[in-house]
Amino acid sequence: MPDVRTVLKPAATRDPLRNVRALRNALLQWFDRRATDYPWRRTTDPYAILVSEIMLQQTTVEAVIQNRRFERFLETFPDLESLANAPEDKLHRAWEGLGYYNRARNIQKAARAVLSEHGGEFPTDPGALEALPGVGRYTAGAVASFAFDHPAPIVEANITRVLSRLFDYHEPVNQSSAQSQLWAWSEALLSSRSPRAFNSALMELGQSHCSVRLPACLQCPINDFCQTRDPASLPRKSPRRKTVAVQEHVLFVRRRSGAVLLSREEGARRTGLWRLPERPQDELADFPVLATHRYGITHHRVTLHIHHCSPSQLPAAPAGTTEQFHAASALPGLPMPSPFRRALNNLL
Repeated sequence: MPDVRTVLKPAATRDPLRNVRALRNALLQWFDRRATDYPWRRTTDPYAILVSEIMLQQTTVEAVIQNRRFERFLETFPDLESLANAPEDKLHRAWEGLGYYNRARNIQKAARAVLSEHGGEFPTDPGALEALPGVGRYTAGAVASFAFDHPAPIVEANITRVLSRLFDYHEPVNQSSAQSQLWAWSEALLSSRSPRAFNSALMELGQSHCSVRLPACLQCPINDFCQTRDPASLPRKSPRRKTVAVQEHVLFVRRRSGAVLLSREEGARRTGLWRLPERPQDELADFPVLATHRYGITHHRVTLHIHHCSPSQLPAAPAGTTEQFHAASALPGLPMPSPFRRALNNLL
């Protein structure tokens, strides 16, 4: 029996590149009617757009929208100066819940560079934007097009999916040669008259009609340009890294005053954040387990075992670590990885 998705996918009647003007018009007209009202689309401030783009790099739109994370970050740091001068703890606390804290530090580095190297004015050229710390080709193109309406192409996950299906492209998209091809197509399709709207439309199409599962091909505004007959099979990717199971054993140590022992992270990923202190499993064999939590980070699946320990029984801290007792009233203000925040809230 033929695949239902193949039957429902209309055959292309027009080539996307030979009929590029018609494709642009169809996509822009659809976007003008159906654009989602995201908070970062209500501004052309390059600082706010930089924040949104870095925030969305490894976080879903839903996670950023939830609890107004974008708006709250800008309320805390409304401009370049406030972010550039922010202490590390305040920066990490404002970013908490979004993960990948290097992104927050990269925004701060970029803010300082704009102030020191560009007199506080964002460059409009994608090449100059890409020279800012933590800004790659996609983010540079996004700021250039969304803030300045500069004709800069962009390629991210949603656009990768749209282009792979539009051109019936079967090469693994996470290879460098495929990335070069996708960027070339993005540039060839880009409307020089309306780059802000066109890039937004192409991205939104991937979020809505051209979704990962069950793409809505019959309702797609550019379905007569789309070359694939089996959209759900694209894009293709090289095999992912296997998930690695990790066991973490940590201590919950609390004084009679209510103060809780925490350890300051020094690793590249979470430096400056506070968490429950960790010890080797064999040192904690005699300490009862209070709770077990599970969380994921990159390709790791972590099982977090929380052992109860009195202050008098505390095993020695590993060399080079910083551990301090913090009053319970101070805990909400400390920057902390979300899994440990949830665990502490449950324990307390």
